Amino acid sequence: MNDINLDQIVESVRNYVGLVRKRPIKAVVEKLFTTYKYGNALPNFGDDAAVIPFKDEYLLFATDGMMTNLIINEPYAAGKASVMVTVNDIYSMGGRPIGMVNVLASGDEEQRALIVDGIKKGCTKLQVPMLGGHLHPDPEIATPSLSVAILGVAKKLLRSHLAKKGDDLILAVDLHGSPGCHSVVSWDANSGKTSEELLHRLETLPLIAEQELSCAAKDISNAGILGTISILLENSGKGGSINLDAIPRPDSIELKDWLHCFQSFGFILAVKPENSKKVLELFSSRNISAGIIGNVTQNDRVLLEQKQTSRVLFDFKTDEITGIRYKGQVE
Repeated sequence: MNDINLDQIVESVRNYVGLVRKRPIKAVVEKLFTTYKYGNALPNFGDDAAVIPFKDEYLLFATDGMMTNLIINEPYAAGKASVMVTVNDIYSMGGRPIGMVNVLASGDEEQRALIVDGIKKGCTKLQVPMLGGHLHPDPEIATPSLSVAILGVAKKLLRSHLAKKGDDLILAVDLHGSPGCHSVVSWDANSGKTSEELLHRLETLPLIAEQELSCAAKDISNAGILGTISILLENSGKGGSINLDAIPRPDSIELKDWLHCFQSFGFILAVKPENSKKVLELFSSRNISAGIIGNVTQNDRVLLEQKQTSRVLFDFKTDEITGIRYKGQVE
């Protein structure tokens, strides 16, 4: 840890493909944002799922697509991941899944079978039903694709844009795992665990929401740990400081690689300091490693700190990741 070059970390994160691929989001959101007027969904400022008020609860509606290289190189893993990432989106917002549908395009029978086997395994492990979908089995399909949409329900919400000045940044990860897929940098903390263990672990997020211990969170996406934290701060219209030495990490992986890992279980939460102890205790009681790794600031900069050294990771006066930055609009 003492030999870490912060400049190298900054350059690595800013140019990481999992983060850079977020940049086109802004143009899509700006073009489609006006369609919100046709329904009663809450405005979305970077949430992992759409929020639709329903009676005295909220329906959560999300979708995700698998990267083509993962489908081609590891079709079974792609099937499993398609379930996991959408389930994580629901839990990250304080919800619980109801069911999923998929769109699968694969012209190769063996590849298609492996993808579906992976989907079935993911559904079985996380106990969420795959209720239907659409299949393109055409033999001429040279580039396979897989997308999954999920519906969930929440009593209380964790949003992407509600981090407040002075909040602690709490990172929660499961260190009991190993490197995952070969096609993407990932950490697999799901394999080898029972469904009961996985659901007991995930249930921490809706409990935190329902006890109103936090109102802002995101799951660690393919933007990596620092990228996802920065997106949470960008969405919230805030800045923050992050202490690299405080980030929970397994001994078996270098910090630079760990910061890029997509996590099968990894969440960042913004928590008022008076609630942080309770949040940390909840995670600890479920065998999750969690720690305060920084705090939210009012300025536009994300600072990385280590010992007596600091560097600017992002300055949102000039930098954009997703380009979605909450500015206090009426919700």
